[in-house]
Amino acid sequence: QVQLVESGGGLVQPGGSLRLSCGASEFPWDNYMIGWFRQAPGKEREGVSCIINSDGSTYYPDSVKGRFTISRENGKNTVYLQMNSLKPEDTAVYYCATRKVTRPTLSIAMIRIICESPRVDSWGKGTLVTVSS
Repeated sequence: QVQLVESGGGLVQPGGSLRLSCGASEFPWDNYMIGWFRQAPGKEREGVSCIINSDGSTYYPDSVKGRFTISRENGKNTVYLQMNSLKPEDTAVYYCATRKVTRPTLSIAMIRIICESPRVDSWGKGTLVTVSS
């Protein structure tokens, strides 16, 4: 299993920004998705940003599109989530996760399916983000 460790959560005011980091151990696959998921109290876990390692394709749901940006630093096996214009409804525990994918290039529709699925190969332990005044 891939070991994932998140950091960067905290308390931020509405309209503010945070950057989350996810450090990963070695990946045993050539092609994989790595992304960020979140779970608010009483709600299901949802994918908020995913990236495919081989071609850098990304997916964001409408709820965060234009506000969140995922990026990666391949040499350090690190993935970041830049979150801007934060809203109280962004309050959640944010998890880093990864799963093997079958091809180096996937359609946007397939990336969306993967990012919206809770089926992953490894989860981090999560970091809490609280957006409140």
